[in-house]
Amino acid sequence: MTDSHHNSTSASGSGAVPKIALHIGEPKTGTTFLQQVLWRNREELAAQGVTLPGHHPQDIFRATQDLRGIKKLPSDPAGSWSGEWEILAREARQADRVAVISHELFCAADDDQADRAIRSLLPADVHVVLTVRDMATLLPAEWQETVKHRNTREWPDWLADVIDRESTAADRRQWWFWRAHDTMAILESWSRRLPAQNVHVIITPPAGSPRGELWRRFASVLGIDPDAADLSRARPNASLGIADIEFLRRLNEELPDEVPDWFYMWNVKETVAHRALAARDPGERLVLPADREPWAKEQAEALASALSTSGYHVVGDVAELIPRPTADWPLQAATQPAEAVLDAAVTAAAALVVHHYRRAFPAATSQRDPAAPLGLVGRVESKVASSVPIKRAVRELSSRSRLVRRLRVAAWHLMERRRPGKSG
Repeated sequence: MTDSHHNSTSASGSGAVPKIALHIGEPKTGTTFLQQVLWRNREELAAQGVTLPGHHPQDIFRATQDLRGIKKLPSDPAGSWSGEWEILAREARQADRVAVISHELFCAADDDQADRAIRSLLPADVHVVLTVRDMATLLPAEWQETVKHRNTREWPDWLADVIDRESTAADRRQWWFWRAHDTMAILESWSRRLPAQNVHVIITPPAGSPRGELWRRFASVLGIDPDAADLSRARPNASLGIADIEFLRRLNEELPDEVPDWFYMWNVKETVAHRALAARDPGERLVLPADREPWAKEQAEALASALSTSGYHVVGDVAELIPRPTADWPLQAATQPAEAVLDAAVTAAAALVVHHYRRAFPAATSQRDPAAPLGLVGRVESKVASSVPIKRAVRELSSRSRLVRRLRVAAWHLMERRRPGKSG
């Protein structure tokens, strides 16, 4: 959506306010792909007038935790995230033209948290962006994601809970699936202070669509040239094979509670699931059972009808939300041959050995070319990013002092000004 107001000159130089696109999810709708396109083309997009507040995508995650009031475990080596949303919002408001904040966990905010987020971004020209997907492919993807977050429930049991028990509850957003995927309720929470035309619903293109179609739809909302980004730098958050996800589920059953979630995320989700297992040939992929397809179709038709009459800006065809009939339901994950699960286990064990070695001896395994010039911004960011004590100290101070939070924003703004490709 191109608009002369949205593409006005510097907010600080002309008095015009920047456009802020807040992409709030939903999970499993191509969000990882979009975020990688954004962050791995940061300089190219800066030349288009796009600012990404923060130094790293992890800063956005930290801001979601702060906004939603998630408590940090004392054992977590990350610094405090108290005040991180305030920092991110201030950075976004100081953008010259367009700022983009993207994380799928924003959609799990409650009404008060969503209201706080929007108020903290005003008086900017705030736009909320939600990506949605057809229910038949969403359900298997979301169950896999819960397994990558330590769920031990088998697929049929989890599915029965979501469909038969949770979906009909008066307050179904009390459960995670519906907190993240009750689309119209999410839109209602985030749109209360915005005109309907500032709320954008992007339909995730169905399987078989051109790879860059989702990015083109997203770029149209930002009002930028989609060809400015190199899509080869991004990877989709690919689903795992049935044997791979069954191995993870069984591993979850064996892990004791003393292993904290933050440690699990670093070592199991990222190293084992996203790197090692995702690189394997997935073989059979999980699909929705045939007897659940009528329910998924009914849900999709209701959502398509609601969006069509909502007044929100819909990008794509709502008919793409209607599930396509699937082939026969493959073997359930829990009935996979032992040999297939063992293959996944061997791959995972090897990945963990390599991961431990690289963490223990980082100097011997550095992948960066030491001759590659970093520049001032790169050197500062590299120094801060490589020093856990510095990051933790700064964040702890930020959680206690508004002055430190303001200084962090000022430092970020200075580095953004000096970043190659930054337009003024």
